[in-house]
Amino acid sequence: MHPTALDQTDPLADFDAREITLDGSSKRVHVAGSGPAVIVMTEMPGISPHVARFSRWVRDAGFTVYMPSLFGRDGVVATAEEGLQVMQRACVSAEFRAFANKQGPNQASPVTLWLRALARLAHSECPGPGVGAIGMCFTGNFALTMMLEPSMLAPVLSQPSLPFDDPAGLEIGPDDLAAVQQRLRREDLSVLAYRFEGDRYCKAERFAAYSAALGDRFVARVLPDTAANKAGLSPFFEKVVASPHSVVTAHLIDEAGQPTVAARDEILAFFRQRLQSSAQTGSGPVGDGLGVAQTSRAPRS
Repeated sequence: MHPTALDQTDPLADFDAREITLDGSSKRVHVAGSGPAVIVMTEMPGISPHVARFSRWVRDAGFTVYMPSLFGRDGVVATAEEGLQVMQRACVSAEFRAFANKQGPNQASPVTLWLRALARLAHSECPGPGVGAIGMCFTGNFALTMMLEPSMLAPVLSQPSLPFDDPAGLEIGPDDLAAVQQRLRREDLSVLAYRFEGDRYCKAERFAAYSAALGDRFVARVLPDTAANKAGLSPFFEKVVASPHSVVTAHLIDEAGQPTVAARDEILAFFRQRLQSSAQTGSGPVGDGLGVAQTSRAPRS
């Protein structure tokens, strides 16, 4: 399924690299598959072989994957130094709101406007009732803001890490949050979210804040640190991330029965339920029994 080893550069040859211009801004988007659209937003420090592997899992589950290049070098395994430089550049980029104290509390990153436009485009190009999206780490919060786009039906927040300087920050403005709250209730939709218990970047305070804001529409999964992969991590994850963090990529243990695999499978089932079901009725919170530690109102600290 994966064309190269995860510790080697992935040429992404099985993706169609498209230059897509929306709202006057162009980005490279790697597209593959068929079926309803799912937008996979990369974690730091860019589209790594692990991120590409997750996108292939989504593709092979019957979806068209749109994987935009938002930072870093596509397909490479970044060194610790390169990854840190990519993160530092993104932190000062006008496209992102990485720090609440410098850029104002609870404001969405401007790049989410472009991503909402991408969701509209993807919906127009693909079958199905709407679009799914997953953000990870630096982009982890973005799928929630993308719910302002009516075509978005299945948002997943994996280790949402912004703003870095406010563990309880939500990375969405109050008016936008109110609009998302109303839509979730009106259309009987929910938001899936994942983190490791000891994550340095996505702490319990953030999930508690989301739970307070969204109630049982926010379905949180908190995995024990012992469920995180520790073998063969890249230098960036060893030296910079330095904690269990990436639930469906670098820290996923690809073995049957592992909590991270259960999380991946739950995400794929969530996309199927929302985007492939013939009934397309609202589902509220997702069911239990998937082997993932979970809460919906009071995440573990």
